[in-house]
Amino acid sequence: MYYKINDFLNEWKRETETTAKIFANLTDKSLNQKVTPDGRSLGFLAWHITITLGEMINKSGLHVEAPDEHSDPPAAAKEIQDAYARGSASLVKEISENWTDEMLNDDIDMYGEKWKRWLLCHALIKHEIHHRAQMTVLMRQAGLKVPGAYGPSREEWTAYGMEPQR
Repeated sequence: MYYKINDFLNEWKRETETTAKIFANLTDKSLNQKVTPDGRSLGFLAWHITITLGEMINKSGLHVEAPDEHSDPPAAAKEIQDAYARGSASLVKEISENWTDEMLNDDIDMYGEKWKRWLLCHALIKHEIHHRAQMTVLMRQAGLKVPGAYGPSREEWTAYGMEPQR
């Protein structure tokens, strides 16, 4: 639960920095990586995170500048990275300029239900974490370096002078 806009924005900043690190390691070729032939691709998941910035927050009455929720993922990893950066910055601007701490407990219509604004913020972050985790599995399969999110990844243990844990 968030009681202050800045509490959400501080957590959002940390999470988007982690997402940006993961997106920065994507390659155009890796965007097609899937676990199964009918599964979601790495590019789809990255794009899904990106378009959700506008899709979810705009339902609350704000206007986040993000790609259309029905758009197809680009073939270039850099396009996804740039769209995510723009959308995230727009989200911060919209919330900072249009919401107050007192509004966080207001009801809003979300997916046919009543949610509190703080719950929307919470759900957006958890949604991003969930799909980011899926991406790291696909990144390993694609042979990409996986950056750590809440501690060092296997590849980063040696930078700390430690043996990678198995």
